[in-house]
Amino acid sequence: MAAHSNEYDVSRQIKTTDPHAVNQEIDRIYRDLYQGASTEQLDQAFHDMAQLYRGEYPGYHACDTAYHDTQHVLDVTFAMARLINGYERGRIGVQPIDASLFRLGVITALFHDCGYVRQLSDHEHKNGAEMTLTHVTRGAHFLQDYLPKIGMANVADVAKELIHFTGYEISVGDIKVPGPIYRLLGTMLGSADIIAQMADRCYLEKCRDRLYPEFVVGGLATTHTPDGEEQVKYASGIDLVMKTPEFFRVARKRLDVDLDASHTFAHKHFGGQNLYLDDVEKNIKFAETIRKDGEQVAPLNRTPPSLLKK
Repeated sequence: MAAHSNEYDVSRQIKTTDPHAVNQEIDRIYRDLYQGASTEQLDQAFHDMAQLYRGEYPGYHACDTAYHDTQHVLDVTFAMARLINGYERGRIGVQPIDASLFRLGVITALFHDCGYVRQLSDHEHKNGAEMTLTHVTRGAHFLQDYLPKIGMANVADVAKELIHFTGYEISVGDIKVPGPIYRLLGTMLGSADIIAQMADRCYLEKCRDRLYPEFVVGGLATTHTPDGEEQVKYASGIDLVMKTPEFFRVARKRLDVDLDASHTFAHKHFGGQNLYLDDVEKNIKFAETIRKDGEQVAPLNRTPPSLLKK
């Protein structure tokens, strides 16, 4: 498959390097679900997210984290819309996700990693990856300030909590939301974040060449024992790749237990198949081959799109 296919979603139909393309497709899903509902807030949020990541949003640098880039954000947002659609198409006798909740979920997904984007006033950090351990809380503050600007002040505090379903700063069970339907949105959001990135055609290449350097900068490549001794968790990019199957076992438990198996709503969206889990399993099998036979036998040679501002 041609290299440009690496720019497309799991259906190989929508270009996830293009905010406008994803915006249009999510608008289509939204209009099909909610006849006559306005897409104004969704469209404004897509426009603002694109500006933020390009460095055109007031007060912010361009995104400089190669792994947590525009494509990642759009992939996750697309997955979120599909999970909501699957839930709505398949629900019987349970609480609906109405148009306002759809907008809340999708817009929170759009900005779920904005905490990596540095402010112009920040003279302490040289790269957004330095804020890996606090980026979710930073994103929560951004959403709380941003949503009133697009007429969603009534859910700004909810979004501030929902975003934590994508991170590890707060345990899933301790995240405070107003009720079960918001918790459902949160588990969908956390699920979308996991399945979208791990289903990426270039996931393993991105782990090796992009995520590992972010881990080094963000302090996740090493850990410290209680007595202060440093221990190497990931020795290199390829070491991170080889440990991906182990990571997925943990992530699968998070998906199935902590996040209430919300990833299964994708089956209804895709008509009975979960394209995300299908592609995740392909990536995990390839990582297992690399762990067994070495990268020379199973080379990682796909070229991920480069979206950082030159």
